[in-house]
Formats: sequence, structure tokens, C-alpha cells
Amino acid sequence: MTRVLVIDDEPSILRALRINLTARNYEVSTASDGASGLAAVSRDRPDVLILDLGLPDMDGTDVIHGVRGWTSTPIIVLSVWGQEHQKVAALDAGADDYVTKPFGMDELLARLRAAVRRASPAPDEPVVKTPDFTVDLAAKRVHRDSDGGGDVRLTPTEWQLLEILVRNRGRLVTQRQLLQEVWGPAYESESNYLRVYVAQLRRKLEPEPSHPRYLLTEPGMGYRFQA
Repeated sequence: MTRVLVIDDEPSILRALRINLTARNYEVSTASDGASGLAAVSRDRPDVLILDLGLPDMDGTDVIHGVRGWTSTPIIVLSVWGQEHQKVAALDAGADDYVTKPFGMDELLARLRAAVRRASPAPDEPVVKTPDFTVDLAAKRVHRDSDGGGDVRLTPTEWQLLEILVRNRGRLVTQRQLLQEVWGPAYESESNYLRVYVAQLRRKLEPEPSHPRYLLTEPGMGYRFQA
């Protein structure tokens, strides 16, 4: 049974999520502030974390930093419409996906299933090298070969997007295919998701993000990984 921890200070949301997730055979625990949420992450070891950014005792991004200090548990953030800068800050801190309030339960459940699927282990795969970084598909790991080296920390969503492009290196991958494989069939027209995540990958991997040499855009069609 998949364990889900919900951290939110709105009792109505906690109640609704507990009822809906429990009915779908998720094991649900809840917390109403950041401090108790961090304690619950350590205590309950959830498989997925659903986190409200607006908590009474601390910013949601601080919770993400606390969680990311020791675990790669997938994190789906809940944000109020219009908080674009907070969404970006949360994703940069290590969140994997976001849902805007008010949200539909079907949408959240789809994101939850995708997060669980992305976190599942993969079979052995090859290593792909570029002049600036190496992608190890088996270890789900990117190592920077320039600028002093070191691993590049990617969120599970960023990794899945990169993995699809790397597997198809040299070939065009359409926006529709990427959206369907990463977020599901219901999100085939949400091209803004791709723009956000590709921009983040470029910031982390490209020597010059504004002039990418590896993660290329094919205008109006999709993206291509060129090693």
C-alpha cells in the first residue's frame, strides 16, 4: 500500500484528501504545519508527500529543503493560483510537481500516480556521455564532467523528462509524447509544463542555458537531445 503524507493547514483539504485517498487504497497520514510535517516524514517514511506552500509556521520551500536533506521522496506541492514565483522556488528547492488550488481530485490523483511511477526502480541501462556531463540511465544519475565535476541533483520529474529525451537522442520527441509519458494523457496540451521543466534542465546542464547545445527546441513540434 502506497503511503501518502499530506501537510496542509486547511482542515477541509486534509479531510477531503484523507477520504478520497483512503477510498483508493492509499495509506494516509496528515500534518497541519511544517514542523509536525517534517517529524511525520521521518517517522512515517511516506512514499509520496503532498505539501501546501502556505503553512502557518514556515514556508513550504523550507519543508522541501528539510526533506531533500536526506530523502528523495516525491513531493507534490499545492499552491494558490498566481503564485508563479513560489512554484518556481519550490521546484528549484526539489519539489517534483505542483497542483494549483482550487484543484480537481482527478488531477491530483493523476499527479500522484505519476509521482509513484517515476519513483519506481528501472532496469539497467547504458551510459550517455557529452563533453559537459554524463547521464547514467541505470543509476538515474547525472554527473557533471566540467566546472569541477560533481553530481547534478534532478527532481524525479526532471529526470523522467531527461531520460525520455536521452533514450531518443538525436530524434525529435513531440510535445504531446513528452506530456503523455511524463504527466499522463489528460495533459497532452499543457505545453507550459514542458517550458518550465526544460528551462530548469537547461539551467542545470547547459554551459549556456540561453544558447542550448544539448536540449534543443524544435519550434512548434517538440524537443531533441543532441549529445
